[in-house]
Amino acid sequence: MPLPSLLMRRSPICLALLPALFATPAFAAKPAPRGATAVLAVLETTDLHSNVVGYDYFKLANDPSFGLDRTATLIAQARKEFANTVLLDNGDTIQGTVLADYQAVARPVRCSETLGIYKVMNRLGYDGAGIGNHDFNFGLAYLGQVTGHRFDVAGVEQPKRCAGPAFPMVLANVYSVKSGKPLFEPYRIIDKRVRAFDASGKPITANVKVGIIGFTPPTILTWDKRWLEGKVYTEGLRETAQKYIPEMRAKGADLVVAISHGGLDASPYSPTMENGNYYLSQVPGIDAMLLGHAHQQFPNPNSTAAQFNIAGVDKAKGLVNGVPTVMANLWGKHLGVIALHLRYDGKRWVVEKDKTLVEARSIQQADKSYVSADPQVMALVEHEHAGTIDYVKTPVGTSSFRMSTYFADVGDVSAVEVVNQAQADYAAKYVAANLPQYAQLPVLSVSAAFKTGAASVTDYTDVAAGSLALNNAADLYLYPNTLSVVKINGAQIKTWLERAANRFNTIDPGKAEPQELVDTSFAGYNFDMFTDKDISYEIDVTRAPGDRIRNLQWRGAPVVDGQEFLVATNNYRASGGGGFPGLDSSKTVVASPDANREVLIAFIRHTKQLSRAANGAARSWRFAKVKTAGQVVFHAPPGMLGLAQEAGLANVTQVAADDGRGKGFALYAVDLSK
Repeated sequence: MPLPSLLMRRSPICLALLPALFATPAFAAKPAPRGATAVLAVLETTDLHSNVVGYDYFKLANDPSFGLDRTATLIAQARKEFANTVLLDNGDTIQGTVLADYQAVARPVRCSETLGIYKVMNRLGYDGAGIGNHDFNFGLAYLGQVTGHRFDVAGVEQPKRCAGPAFPMVLANVYSVKSGKPLFEPYRIIDKRVRAFDASGKPITANVKVGIIGFTPPTILTWDKRWLEGKVYTEGLRETAQKYIPEMRAKGADLVVAISHGGLDASPYSPTMENGNYYLSQVPGIDAMLLGHAHQQFPNPNSTAAQFNIAGVDKAKGLVNGVPTVMANLWGKHLGVIALHLRYDGKRWVVEKDKTLVEARSIQQADKSYVSADPQVMALVEHEHAGTIDYVKTPVGTSSFRMSTYFADVGDVSAVEVVNQAQADYAAKYVAANLPQYAQLPVLSVSAAFKTGAASVTDYTDVAAGSLALNNAADLYLYPNTLSVVKINGAQIKTWLERAANRFNTIDPGKAEPQELVDTSFAGYNFDMFTDKDISYEIDVTRAPGDRIRNLQWRGAPVVDGQEFLVATNNYRASGGGGFPGLDSSKTVVASPDANREVLIAFIRHTKQLSRAANGAARSWRFAKVKTAGQVVFHAPPGMLGLAQEAGLANVTQVAADDGRGKGFALYAVDLSK
């Protein structure tokens, strides 16, 4: 039911305060009579990645296609529509933009200060939040500080409790090795005062006890091993839920909302699986699930994502094994809404599932414009925002050529080679100084194009020729990874490259209709590539995944299975991130404390002047030549063909300036016979 007109006329920020007004103790409302009904909308944000405002710190320009400042408008609209709401965040909140790096590293937030994104979330009246895997990226001391927690963990000094969010943060499946207790409180039962109706339809005020429980991928132990090893351990989602949900019910929870930072995976259950929510949904007692991590929209009847096309998943209605479920994409692009219709059975509130509505509401409107940003969000972080802009303008070098990832999927290495050069240079010097036993092994480097249009038509690395500043380095290397070096053999290199080649669909040469080259369900940041004149290989996209790498050579000779190499990469990949076979930390010989981005910045400062010939043209891989009956197509922004030609990609053409999908992309084709 809609709010009274008086409340509907309030400003977005005033509306944002409603949870605080209604979240009064249980004794403030009389017990609901049997047969009473209410609608409670559970609202989700997830994977905000510190995109507090719609601003691209790499391009130093406003971007209306993302940002919590626009999600705030959707939140206000939902609060006008639904009299009762619970606003929750699903983690990956404090990392992901240069603003986040600025507050964590460049100008560390003080103990007395509230982190910028949490200031905004406090003002918007969040009721609770979970913890994502990337929230561990800056270490436990920082996570404890900015969330206002003191972790009982060995080796983490926290002299006092610092400023943090004004709402509870829950995480049930991560435990302190030292104490054996959960790192955060595993769950919280929130007393929500709601507007309801008795059996005759008369308006009443009642109380609903909403239990929230948080989960994060157990794989954090490998992804952030340097911060977490020996300090915390994890438990599987299913076992954790089976332990705590009955306890929550026993303590009076009418509803249980699982805030689980992960996606869906129907492969056999494992306590260490990254996306265990398919099995979490089967644990009795869960009324709603909030998902994240996968950076997808759910429900979405048009989704081709494999995780939403498995048995028991209704991608149109937003159900996973019958449990209402939402995933609100990333960066504030969507607001998840689960409108739960409740009926009081005389003992507790129960969900009438046949009336439940699940939606992921976009900040982009039907006419392709975007909802207005809430101006008070920027007002709250104006100081941090300005400081970040000043920080990213710090010069580090110059480049005589433009570095971009618009055509990285078809061979442009202009934005990848310099990263590989920096990593290889660091690794070679480290080995020479510290690991003489490996001094005779070749040192290679592998990296990927981190931004390839997954989020929007502007989601590409694009560094103009001229002066290079810190924001350009952050554009070239997006994540706060640290450098790792692995020792592997020729067979393992081939397996690595086979996994990376999953980026492409299997092309049928005899098919006359256009075929999509890129499998967008395989993230661009997992398309690792070498950019070294000494190593070469072909990718045969007419072959099935796992059998695509051809003519793998080192200095003109075939790479043999037992031939050993050192390969510089990042801690995420070296410890198993991305599901690359054999990479599980066991091959790591260097686990550097230095961030890949800082290594890149140091390399550019030392090199001073980058040129295409020296730093942006060493393409190690090619598509295996094949004549196709029809076009092989891919998508990139319009008008960029000149960049492909500058990169030597003479086999690329622009087919149409508008690919017809309504997202601003053009349609391009690549001729695999050339």
